[in-house]
Amino acid sequence: MLEVVVSGLVTGLAIAVPIGAVGAFLVTLTARTSWRVGSAAALGVATVDGVYAAAAVLGGAALAGLLAPVADALRVVSGLVLLGIAALTALRAWSRRSAPARSGRVVGPRAAYLLFVGITAVNPTTVVYFAAVVLGNRDLVDGPVEGLVFVAAAFAASALWQLGLALAGAGLGRTITGPRGRLVTGLVSAVVVAGLAVRTILG
Repeated sequence: MLEVVVSGLVTGLAIAVPIGAVGAFLVTLTARTSWRVGSAAALGVATVDGVYAAAAVLGGAALAGLLAPVADALRVVSGLVLLGIAALTALRAWSRRSAPARSGRVVGPRAAYLLFVGITAVNPTTVVYFAAVVLGNRDLVDGPVEGLVFVAAAFAASALWQLGLALAGAGLGRTITGPRGRLVTGLVSAVVVAGLAVRTILG
């Protein structure tokens, strides 16, 4: 069970850590409004991560029987998908290292939550990422309890990171959204995802 918890936490952090447009928007929104608004926005992002993790777990469980004959090949393919995501994350962080951070208009907590649910939900990389992790490591979530623990851990990791960004926005303003901050967090996330990919391929 500890392995499931750790896997969920690492998975949630790996998808949450890069400070791209959504992360920069979260920090700058909090800097311009309040911690209350920023924390609501952060939970909006984490909610979508949790829902996508649950969808990946449920989909993985439903497909497990059908995919059993090609389990080894699937594990390798899933690992390669994760390596691709890691490479794209690193390239995106590098290519956008000089891009200006986004800012946003002043909103309330409810509007901020709904806004960030919307902008996070339309990111296809998130669901592909979670599906690749779960399908490549089906032994971690082969029961309802393990699946629930994995989803809860992924949600908790995402929520903690996003709330940390909101706190950074409240305390540090726009510093973390600068070119260096986006580059470093993007590269760190790429390394974490690559590590997950290697673990998936090696089984």
